[in-house]
Amino acid sequence: MKIIVTGCAGFIGSRVASLLVERGHTVRGIDNLSDAYDVRMKNWRVDNLLARNGVEWVNGDITDRDTVRGLIEDFRPEAVINLAARAGVRQSIDDPWVYYETNVTGTLNLLEACKDAGVSRFLLASTSSVYGKNQMPFSEDAVIDSLLSPYATSKKAAEDLCRLYNYLFDFDVTVFRFFTVYGPSGRPDMSLFRFVRWIVEGDTLQLNGDGTQQRDFTHVDDVARGVVAAVDRSPGYETINLGSDSPVELNAVIDEIESLVGKTANIEHHPFPATDVMATWANISRARELLDWEPQVSLKQGVATVVDWYMENRDWAKEISL
Repeated sequence: MKIIVTGCAGFIGSRVASLLVERGHTVRGIDNLSDAYDVRMKNWRVDNLLARNGVEWVNGDITDRDTVRGLIEDFRPEAVINLAARAGVRQSIDDPWVYYETNVTGTLNLLEACKDAGVSRFLLASTSSVYGKNQMPFSEDAVIDSLLSPYATSKKAAEDLCRLYNYLFDFDVTVFRFFTVYGPSGRPDMSLFRFVRWIVEGDTLQLNGDGTQQRDFTHVDDVARGVVAAVDRSPGYETINLGSDSPVELNAVIDEIESLVGKTANIEHHPFPATDVMATWANISRARELLDWEPQVSLKQGVATVVDWYMENRDWAKEISL
């Protein structure tokens, strides 16, 4: 199967593209290597994941309509997996425009190019952030009416575009709502990378709130398996949570890192942001039923992969700005 993966140098995109190739698919990726965070992390993924797995990719931006159209017309894929996104809740408060440009306009460009080229299989990365303060565990059928950030609203708008194209043009669409994805070479603005670096380097760990807030941490390898499992489906329109179904307190994660590295965190507490929720928890019964999918990486195993990766790449990873 010929598949385009956008955001192929990203944390999740690089794993998905590599796994697709391993499963025998023909993949072409696109990524603009944006400076949303230190590009050295993306270059590491290009060298150690994309190149090693023979993933062909182009340097381009999905917000450029001509680039997107040319990519799809040239490659003629059977499916497009849109993993390119501007991510991050608190950062979206400072610059909401770039979030809408990438997450909404970029998705629209892809859908239009797919429509014109006759590509009707589309998979979209969305986020647990769209649930806001919904009742837990978060279910895909929940009413979305408590969005808390421009990031969340931009991803919900992308979902709505996909639903519209399913209705108007008979697209087969799968929307994934990811829950706190973590793992080796993870985004440096996410808690796991920050906690590991701060504890290993003996820097002050900046913690918003008292650490009792819970997150449904989901390992990137499990997420990649879930996405790949849905590629050849013809669902009409479906939304699927990919989470661990096991919320964990941040304090427990910090304890696990301390145990692994043999150091104690020096924690400095800050006010809990209004854009955050106290807990996330995925109902994953739909993923189990439709994809025969279960999370396989325990938090203990997953945190160890983050620590191991950091120690192996510490010479440059410790210099990444957070």
